[in-house]
Amino acid sequence: MEKLQQLRNLFAQMDSALIAYSGGIDSTLVAKVAQEVLGEKALAITAVSPSLLPEELDEAQQQAEVIGIHHELIETKEMENPNYTSNPVNRCYFCKSELHDTLKPIALTRGYPFVIDGVNADDLQDYRPGIQAAKERGARSPLAEVGITKTEVREITQQLNLPWWDKPSQPCLSSRFPYGEEITIAKLQRVGRAEVYLRQLGWNHIRVRSHGDTARIELSPDQIQNFVVNTDLQQLTEKFQELGFLFVTLDLEGYQSGKLNRVLQTQTSEASTASV
Repeated sequence: MEKLQQLRNLFAQMDSALIAYSGGIDSTLVAKVAQEVLGEKALAITAVSPSLLPEELDEAQQQAEVIGIHHELIETKEMENPNYTSNPVNRCYFCKSELHDTLKPIALTRGYPFVIDGVNADDLQDYRPGIQAAKERGARSPLAEVGITKTEVREITQQLNLPWWDKPSQPCLSSRFPYGEEITIAKLQRVGRAEVYLRQLGWNHIRVRSHGDTARIELSPDQIQNFVVNTDLQQLTEKFQELGFLFVTLDLEGYQSGKLNRVLQTQTSEASTASV
């Protein structure tokens, strides 16, 4: 694929690079190509915090070993920032600020001229305040620079014979909460364990949205009927209640990335109407 070669050429222009590596399919592709081109001059670093499931950290470590890149872990402290835990509409800005404020000194100290992230071309079309925080700190986004979309990330990953090419997207657990609902470690663990439970039942492309004491399950629209028919709903409800939810609901529309951002569109529309 032409864009894969463009991505390789981009890394060939770098002397070395530090990759903000979450273990998601985007940052893993970046890490793979960086390792292929730069070898030992590529370093992947994963930020460990309560918003990252232990299972996802394990996967990130396993994938880094498969692609052969040097991999390190750091701790980030976004949970100590009330601008983050109060969950404003620009929450991601404070998360990425913490991440890159932690990575940049490491890059400078060790002589890495570039800090790289996994932002792809499609991400630029969505509301992603974290992208601005990364740009302000000088991070680069090779996938976006080359114009590689999410679909193309999967196509290239499959072309490279990496087994996780169809891995579901897993943004940080804080994205499961509507804006304005306070984020706590207990809430993150609750929603995280709920999603792990559903995956253990065989449902992979899912989200568990947390609305106070209510869990709202999102599945792919074509899976909803099968889910209702073939899942022991009473057992599932009891499991979610053990985790701390009082109520369990199923979103009949199905999973859509960025659905919680609809409230922003509504607020913008209402503001425009009020100003007329």
